[in-house]
Amino acid sequence: MTLSHEVEATLIKAARDAGQNAYAPYSEYHVGSALLFDDGAIITGSNVENASYGLALCAETVAVSRAFGEGRRGGLQAVAVTGPEDKGDGSPITPCGRCRQVLNEIAQLGGTDPLVLCVGANEVRRVALSDLLPHAFGPAHLD
Repeated sequence: MTLSHEVEATLIKAARDAGQNAYAPYSEYHVGSALLFDDGAIITGSNVENASYGLALCAETVAVSRAFGEGRRGGLQAVAVTGPEDKGDGSPITPCGRCRQVLNEIAQLGGTDPLVLCVGANEVRRVALSDLLPHAFGPAHLD
């Protein structure tokens, strides 16, 4: 799947804006995520850290949870993930393994293979979710 330049820019901006709302007092690593659905809706999330580190929530998981909370069950077309531009080497960040699985759940419900925009300081890496999570386990395995 490809996105128009305008749609891609809108999705990345939504993810960057969401990242500004991250609660990351421990790592100071603000991550934003934006999910694009087939009806044009964009749902965002930001990471939420916790003093008990294992209870932290990633931006993608927060966005998917919001989407499910709004009654969405599929229709995921694209995802943008952004991190801080002033940390690390500026290379594009990708969803962690847990988030790849969470994204896969909502994608498989709608039979889609969303484009994932992994955004860095000066580069956007465009990858299909199936390439980030090959041979994924999902809802169809439980039928």
